[in-house]
Amino acid sequence: MGGPLTGRVAVVAGATRGAGRAIAVSLGEAGATVYCTGRSVRGKPATRGRPETIDETAAMVTAAGGAGVAVRVDHTVEAEVEALFARVAAEQGGRLDVLVNDVWGGDELAQWGTPFWKMAMAPGLLMQQRAVHAHILAVRHGVPLMVARGAGLVVEVTDGVGYGYRGELFYSLAKISAIHLAEAMAADLAGTGVAAVAVTPGFLRSEAMLEGFGVTEPTWRDAVAAHPDFAASETPYFVGRAIAALAADPAVLAKTGRTLSSWGLAPEYGIVDADGRRPDWGAFFAVWQRALDEMQRAHGISEGEVRARFARGDRPAYLTTAMESAQARP
Repeated sequence: MGGPLTGRVAVVAGATRGAGRAIAVSLGEAGATVYCTGRSVRGKPATRGRPETIDETAAMVTAAGGAGVAVRVDHTVEAEVEALFARVAAEQGGRLDVLVNDVWGGDELAQWGTPFWKMAMAPGLLMQQRAVHAHILAVRHGVPLMVARGAGLVVEVTDGVGYGYRGELFYSLAKISAIHLAEAMAADLAGTGVAAVAVTPGFLRSEAMLEGFGVTEPTWRDAVAAHPDFAASETPYFVGRAIAALAADPAVLAKTGRTLSSWGLAPEYGIVDADGRRPDWGAFFAVWQRALDEMQRAHGISEGEVRARFARGDRPAYLTTAMESAQARP
């Protein structure tokens, strides 16, 4: 018996690692054929210090029950993007059901802690090219396949559900652009049968994040003492499963134009994370932000200093309770 996406065709742009990989695998688990794209291929990783490849992701998709197809694409090069969708059209009889835009490549470019007037322009503008321009190229060449069939789903993967500042100018521009792309595309797509949404994970336990915190997936809780907000973190498969559920929802068009979240979709679709938990980053973040604001007002100190106090255990009891609840085993 096939899964709910058996016979469906998906492209996950930026499927090398993290959320993109998990989304691809989750779509495969539901039975889809998934084209896994990115720049890192076996023997030629494109991101410094990261060994993951799209070949591995495609193999994981197939192992999960789908059909994984690895295609090396630099999504900032229009000719390569156009060739990708021409290949999909040729191999799948013009069918494309799901397009997930998760191209990023911005971690190495972010200039955290630097005000915009002191930032280097080259890395900031390159971030826009990778995380905004690349997304536009993908939808420009992929969506016509959906419009021609009168059905489909476009997902813009972002960070956060609103338009608020995210702490670094270029990072903020990139993530907010993904939200507006979904909103704007939905307006243009009205009446076509194609839906466009933005979806955000919570605090993601990606390969790079786990490595940076010196833990592994089985030992992730060991990092909570030094990084208290990590208590409410989630694996990349939480948002992956949420997007797979969206893709299988026959009423997904009702959500077009909206910004959705892993923690918001989970109870709606009955999703749990890979570890059996159902983390709610939105609820936890509200508590976290309240505690930050209260400490800053009370002591007149920076957010960084507040975080350091929290890590030392100097934090409100209600925050400790929220941390304990968030990381509790199912």
